Amino acid sequence: MATESSESEEKGKKITGGYQRLKLHQDLRESGKEAAWSVSSCKPGNGVSALLDDNVDTYWQSNGAPPHLVNIQFQKKVRLQLIVLYVDFEVYQTYTPMEISIRAGDGFQNLKVVKNVELVKPKGWIYIPLSGKDPNRETFVNSFMLQIAVLSNQLNGRDCRVRQIKIYGPRPNPIPHQQFQFTSSEFVTYSTVR
Repeated sequence: MATESSESEEKGKKITGGYQRLKLHQDLRESGKEAAWSVSSCKPGNGVSALLDDNVDTYWQSNGAPPHLVNIQFQKKVRLQLIVLYVDFEVYQTYTPMEISIRAGDGFQNLKVVKNVELVKPKGWIYIPLSGKDPNRETFVNSFMLQIAVLSNQLNGRDCRVRQIKIYGPRPNPIPHQQFQFTSSEFVTYSTVR
């Protein structure tokens, strides 16, 4: 279960669940592999590489008092739409994050809160869309940097453990000024005139 809020939304809204399998829309692509990742602290052997190894049996474990930070920096401004975390309350209990703040900006000096999320006994993949419920708000965030801050843990735990973090953005249209997208490589090959 999770709760989400943003500065323009009321606080205390709940997201329920966790999924055992990662299921995504085909219009999304993983943007996290294009970034430089860093963490505020980690136990030896449980660093940032454990977040990115596509193995849900490994985990990043922070070392010290909260907040625990995961910094994701991109070389160019990217569109980000969805963050997906894998956490498990049943296995890690006090190590499981409870309050998470998602921040975006051009660098460390101007990060702004995009979304605050509260997890309640999560198990599995937790989906955190970066858009709000406001229909006038864009469905993605343009940013050079994203920061995921674990503000507190379940049962007042000190260190946190997160098994995986995935960052997704919209898949760009391969043909500029084209209103629709071709889905097969054969159509894309013959879609332009030389």
